[in-house]
Amino acid sequence: MKDEEIIELYFKRNERAIEETDIKYGNYLESIANNILNDDLDVEECLNDTYLKTWDKIPPTRPKVFKAFLAKIARELAFDKYRASRSKKRGNGTMHEILDELEECIPASNGVEQSILGQELENIIADYVRSLPEREAFIFLSRYFYADDITTISKKYGISKNNVSVMLSRLRAKLRTRLVKEGYLAS
Repeated sequence: MKDEEIIELYFKRNERAIEETDIKYGNYLESIANNILNDDLDVEECLNDTYLKTWDKIPPTRPKVFKAFLAKIARELAFDKYRASRSKKRGNGTMHEILDELEECIPASNGVEQSILGQELENIIADYVRSLPEREAFIFLSRYFYADDITTISKKYGISKNNVSVMLSRLRAKLRTRLVKEGYLAS
């Protein structure tokens, strides 16, 4: 079924929309949640929450890219669940590594002011990723959006783990420079 047809089912409040979403994107969303949570029960709960939140958001929202819309919801819910559990065991430490890596670029967000700045930060990062060469953008997103570990990225792109680590380090440094330039961070 095409995305537009599935979205139309949501607008008609037809529960089949959830079934069709699961058929078409269930494995994809499961992969995103599993990379962050690494726990079957939490992943299943995250998927159910993703479908519920999608049901609540459509209508009134009409996503332009349904797959990205779903991925963002699943990712946000998985990160929320991860933060709530905050267990070192989960994710085999991958999430702690990712958060530590990004900590040098992105300060913690607490309070209303930080929430407002969060939207601005999201726009700056999206623009930054769009400006990268395709391969670097995919590697950056693999690590920091999909929460893939270094080994997985290395295999996926056919480069050494060390090369992936160095590339990510350089990309973070460029992002930090961009955030300073944009006035988001102090130098």
